[in-house]
Amino acid sequence: MTALVIAAHGTRIEEGQQQCRALIDRVRRMLPDVRVLDCYVELDEPTIAEAVTDALETDADKSAVVVPLMIGTGSHVEEDIPEGFGAGIETVAGSRVTYAPHLGPDPRMISAVCQRISAAAADWSDDEISVVFLGRGTSLTTPNADHARLGRVLLEKGGYADLTNAYIQVTHPNLTEGLQQAYDKGGRKIVVMPHFLFHGRLENWTHKQANEWVAAHPDAEVRVADVIGDCDELAQVVVDRFRDASGKLSDHGAPQVYLAGLVLAGRKVVLAGGGHVAARRIEKLIDSGADITVVAPSFDERIKSLGELGKLKLVEREVTQADLDDAWYAMALTNKPEVNEQVAAWAEARRVFCVRGDDASGGTAWTPATGAANGLLVGVVGGQDPHRTAHARTASVATIRREF
Repeated sequence: MTALVIAAHGTRIEEGQQQCRALIDRVRRMLPDVRVLDCYVELDEPTIAEAVTDALETDADKSAVVVPLMIGTGSHVEEDIPEGFGAGIETVAGSRVTYAPHLGPDPRMISAVCQRISAAAADWSDDEISVVFLGRGTSLTTPNADHARLGRVLLEKGGYADLTNAYIQVTHPNLTEGLQQAYDKGGRKIVVMPHFLFHGRLENWTHKQANEWVAAHPDAEVRVADVIGDCDELAQVVVDRFRDASGKLSDHGAPQVYLAGLVLAGRKVVLAGGGHVAARRIEKLIDSGADITVVAPSFDERIKSLGELGKLKLVEREVTQADLDDAWYAMALTNKPEVNEQVAAWAEARRVFCVRGDDASGGTAWTPATGAANGLLVGVVGGQDPHRTAHARTASVATIRREF
């Protein structure tokens, strides 16, 4: 079984060390069949190289997934952690390490931040709070910009009166400047949200600087929220990063699939079922140039019209095994699960890939949510939550249009 290596930053602050290890224990409880190891970039032990070597030497497949326990990207994510597990790979011949993405702006992380702000605000209502959203700050522009974008998302989700982005080190505005900006915009009830995972020296600096600023502004009240800390939201993101990277199903149902673009032009595609589900799928199949046959006792008006226009062939009866003869691709889209199951079985016997509309896991192919942007076709394959998949597709298309 592939091991999970969680790469954290590390701290000399005992409370922070305890929080981090408690979080890793929480992950272990969520993954009882997986060996979970912790390691640290600095200030704590074991090192990344030591933990990865340990994981690879004890795993039967010499395989491990490294999950960076980091909110944003930066030199630790891009350089230090890969350098560390690279040393581990060199130590164990024939080994394989998969590097998972950092935690990023996952909705569960945002939810945890909102909870910390609400707890600090206590009797204040959201619409009277000015939030100073405090990031770590780096010499790299991308993670600093990511923090600013996340602040905008947080403002819209939380419904706060105002939100100011600031950074505790390296770049500007720093915390003192961020507090002053919030004050100048009328903020008198201010919550500082230190966007850090665990207690440490950055949090200590936050309290010290906030107290110094408040002393010079007696007409304002500042409350410092807690760090994200050991919680289910953070642990579940780590678990899903591991499951996705190791090719296992996550709790969101992300499938283990091989993504490919099918060239269906001139090739027979069979749809079992002629209702509204089939009608939604049909246009993109037509655009692909496929030779489409729809088999069903009755048809949605849109499908019937397309048949009359010669865009596809209609067979008005129950589907049979012979309908799949010479097919390259099939879709089981009836309103009867037992029929869809039978169609999927017939297709598999013929080595024809088949999508099941009622139970994706029962088919041999998944239909992605797709969108076009800048000459690219973007596809997102999700699990049992089609709304989440569609939202990811829309966000991906928007990003491509903006960045490329």
